[in-house]
Amino acid sequence: MTINRQIILSEYPKGMPQAEHLPLREGEMPSPKDGQVLIKTIYLSLDPYMRGRMSPAKSYAASVELGDVMQGATVGQVVESRLEGYEAGDYVLGFGGWQEYSVQGKAMLRKLDPKQAPISTAVGVLGMPGFTAYAGLLEIGQPKEGETVVVSAASGAVGQVVGQIAKLKGCRVVGVAGAPDKCQHVVEAYGFDACVNYKDEDFDAQLKAACPDGIDIYFENVGGKVFDAVMKQVNDFARIPLCGRIAHYNDTEAPQGPDQLPAFLTKLLVKRILIKGFIQFDYAHLMKDFIRDMSTWMQAGKIQYQEDIVQGLENTVDAFQGLLTGRNRGKLLVQVSEDPTR
Repeated sequence: MTINRQIILSEYPKGMPQAEHLPLREGEMPSPKDGQVLIKTIYLSLDPYMRGRMSPAKSYAASVELGDVMQGATVGQVVESRLEGYEAGDYVLGFGGWQEYSVQGKAMLRKLDPKQAPISTAVGVLGMPGFTAYAGLLEIGQPKEGETVVVSAASGAVGQVVGQIAKLKGCRVVGVAGAPDKCQHVVEAYGFDACVNYKDEDFDAQLKAACPDGIDIYFENVGGKVFDAVMKQVNDFARIPLCGRIAHYNDTEAPQGPDQLPAFLTKLLVKRILIKGFIQFDYAHLMKDFIRDMSTWMQAGKIQYQEDIVQGLENTVDAFQGLLTGRNRGKLLVQVSEDPTR
């Protein structure tokens, strides 16, 4: 019997998730029933939202039950099929979780064609992160030519796409990242007009210099000091798509200091700022437009992307910790098994 290695959630972590919260175990190979397929995982997507699923607190995504396999999107190959329309050897996007093999039904699957795009992009630029960037910027940000767009976590899976779409719409784009090489990359590879390092002591001054006409759109991914600096420079009628707050995902207590909420709400009122939280599945009706536009842009060489691929399921927890601290460069994936298409 083939062993199926799995990472389970054994305890809800307080603060940064550790290996003891997400142990690696050996389970039995699952068997597909009628209407199901057995899939061998090739790539596992790691995304910041997963931190919320490791908590019992109510959120937009259901918590993973203790003792269950940690959940996540996967790209894999069908090993055995009992589902009409799917055959052994097919490549599929699914939701197999943090394990080597999974059984899934039609509702969670989408066939992939390696001839059209690398299969890894199905959980990256052509998948949920890319769609998040597309929907959040275009529907909430409503970019107009000549406006200034600031993107936090600019080198990440979502941020790198946000900035490039904004450039296609004729905007000035300023990225915020946490390392000099990240800043250099988003300017040279993605065409951002500027990128500033939030870890620099003069970050506020650098951001102001990079945005001489103020900020019209801020795509929020991180929170913390970046959000505070941006709010000092937003223009009247600015729009803020609120996508993530990664700087706070491991908080264990309320922040220190005075209550800044009254002053923040006053600024929203006086400057007539729109700030809207969103989850990508709220805009599922745009998926066909996204696939059409993103595929066209990629084929024309107008959208570039970077992947950070970590080898081995056993390194998943360490890689996830790196995601939450900004160690990754680009879209973070764990390669669980060989990719026959490469």
